[in-house]
Amino acid sequence: MSAGASAGEGSAGSDPARVAELAELVRGAGSTVVLTGAGVSVPSGIPDFRSPGTGMWENVNPFEVAHIDAFHRDSERFWSFYRPRFHMLGDKQPNPAHVAIAELEAAGHIDGVITQNIDRLHRMAGSREIVEMHGSIATSSCLSCGSRYELEAVDALFADDGVAYCAECGGRVKPDVVLFGEMLDMGAIERAERLTLGADLMICVGSSLEVYPVAGLPQAVLGNGGQVALVTQGETPFDDVAMVKLDGDVAEEMRALAGALS
Repeated sequence: MSAGASAGEGSAGSDPARVAELAELVRGAGSTVVLTGAGVSVPSGIPDFRSPGTGMWENVNPFEVAHIDAFHRDSERFWSFYRPRFHMLGDKQPNPAHVAIAELEAAGHIDGVITQNIDRLHRMAGSREIVEMHGSIATSSCLSCGSRYELEAVDALFADDGVAYCAECGGRVKPDVVLFGEMLDMGAIERAERLTLGADLMICVGSSLEVYPVAGLPQAVLGNGGQVALVTQGETPFDDVAMVKLDGDVAEEMRALAGALS
């Protein structure tokens, strides 16, 4: 876990009544699953994707640099965008929201985390049952021979042309993240579906719930007779059907929830 304050400490920015309401939902649920998006990592200093002025896609077309076709067509340009972002993500630490989620899992309040994020911060915080729907920056793999490299080893693979090549066979190395134009990993899909279909409650943390197929998971919970709660700023398509919504700072809200359940 990060060296910051314990997630169980109180939060002056939260609405105690709504936090208590969410805590009661968790206590009453047979199975609770957390779904997280980019907003859960913003307090760690990682920008989300679309916020005006700060979003990762603010000044670049993602289909030009983060599409699998772009990787094959111009690997140098691909890595010129991704390499500095991997450096930026490499030293980020979990924030109290990640820590709170890990503590809730350890205490038996939640059964797993489904995340859209690739930053590995849930693992660093101590979460165990994690489905990383879009992969992770933790490793990169050679597309030719399959050799896998930990994040810290990838930098040594770059040649003068700015492209990472496999030390074993010389093939091009790609991050183990799901790019635009790629299919999600079937194993991840199956694990997410299993958690979702078994959930009485899904808490959506830091997600606008606009990117499919992950954004369809809350609807699957509702369709199965379960409930949805939101811990996120800004509007989502599920605002009208959520049992409760906490819309303050995500780190403060999750710390408050962990405190209410401790």
